[in-house]
Amino acid sequence: MATHELKPNDFDESCIFCLVAHNRDEETTVIKQDKELVCFKDIFPAAPHHYLVVPRKHIVSCKSLNRRSISLVERMANLGKEVLRDQGITDMKDVRLGFHQPPFISVDHLHLHVLAPASQISSCMEYKFTPGTDRFIIEESLRKRLEKVSPPVFVNFEQFFGYQ
Repeated sequence: MATHELKPNDFDESCIFCLVAHNRDEETTVIKQDKELVCFKDIFPAAPHHYLVVPRKHIVSCKSLNRRSISLVERMANLGKEVLRDQGITDMKDVRLGFHQPPFISVDHLHLHVLAPASQISSCMEYKFTPGTDRFIIEESLRKRLEKVSPPVFVNFEQFFGYQ
């Protein structure tokens, strides 16, 4: 696989998901990937099919996103659904796709949980994947929320303070 050029903040050597996304973790088996995203099994599955989709670029969490990120979230969800279909899951109504929100994240790297069948999420893990809580936001709700989040504005301080 060809590697793409990384900017300094795109990769965090101490982040396990960065290592997985860049084929530097020998213990994790990647199920599906493209130039931007990687999908692999969750090491603590809460359902018969529990996968994580992560971007290769290091992004801390869903709170780091804005309206420009909506298409990234959509691509993550699409890859997760492709993996489910590849695994024989046909009932997309019994699927849960979502993100944990800070401070309820275990790894500081954006990751989409793909769980199926949602009706078979372990009862002892259900609290971690309950939509509409502060802990977990489903992919569709995140996309709607991001529509209202403007990208950050960067100021050239030299011009702002009159130094040219």
